[in-house]
Amino acid sequence: MRILPNIEIVDLALYFNSTLVIADVHIGYEEALNKQGILVPRLQFKEIVKRMNGIFAILRDKKIERIVVNGDLKHEFGTISEQEWRNALKFIDLLSKDCNEIVLIKGNHDTILGPIARKRNVKCVDYLVVDSILITHGNKIPDKTALKGIKNIIIGHEHPAVSLREGPRVEQFKCFLKGKYKGRNLIVQPSFNTMVEGTDILRDKILSPFLKQNLDNFEVYVVEDKVYGFGKLKGLRKR
Repeated sequence: MRILPNIEIVDLALYFNSTLVIADVHIGYEEALNKQGILVPRLQFKEIVKRMNGIFAILRDKKIERIVVNGDLKHEFGTISEQEWRNALKFIDLLSKDCNEIVLIKGNHDTILGPIARKRNVKCVDYLVVDSILITHGNKIPDKTALKGIKNIIIGHEHPAVSLREGPRVEQFKCFLKGKYKGRNLIVQPSFNTMVEGTDILRDKILSPFLKQNLDNFEVYVVEDKVYGFGKLKGLRKR
């Protein structure tokens, strides 16, 4: 499904101009939970690989020249855990099989990302501009220089999701958001972390400074077995 004329939603990723963008993989999340005494099976990485391969299968007839991880490749703030180091390198290797250029955007969880990037000789930057599209994590607003000439902005960080009620049953689904930021199109990506659905934008506190505004007219695209357009957020508030 196209979220803008030149940008397509492909499962939890965005595709445009031979560029594929995912966000918020949070490799190592399970290990962090285990350290807190929360025992969960370590299945996340297998699910991430499965989902990524599914996206490659959908795009098998299209060219992928660049893959961008839009922040928070890893989960731990101040260290690189053993699980993060091992699986982050495996994930970069997986991405590299299908394209020549991998770009890691620094997220708020990526305080120690340099060693991983250097180990695989991939680019690690604060933001990336591709044909007037700014790709930035979304935990902070870039300076005016980065925004100059930009028509579309893609962020992660927020992990948007919506809760939908059917009778007594409530289910939460990952979603994309599309709205405006200072006259520019703004797209918010869901987390590629398969373990949690994310931030319920109808109820939870909003994190990204890009979204510190009235979100009623933002459009919602729910990702499940396929992508569903759910209209404007204000319509979901009334359900």
